[in-house]
Amino acid sequence: MLSSDLLAVLVCPTSKQRLIYFPRGEANQNEAEGFLLCPSSRLRYRIDNGAPVMLAEEAQALSEPVVSQLISRARELGLPIPA
Repeated sequence: MLSSDLLAVLVCPTSKQRLIYFPRGEANQNEAEGFLLCPSSRLRYRIDNGAPVMLAEEAQALSEPVVSQLISRARELGLPIPA
């Protein structure tokens, strides 16, 4: 789990926008599947051994429909979504 202090300062290196943190992955079942999502740049950043990998070239580019689905899932899970 990433600390709230770290999450307060993390932004996407591409868009400089705040991120959605999925601490237990999309299925909300396993901390090892946690990731960060930037809706603005449509990039998914992995978390390796508790450390977010905030390199755009290492991020997974997502399509708009996939990002929309992830935002809907974040809402279902009650995760904070940046404005």
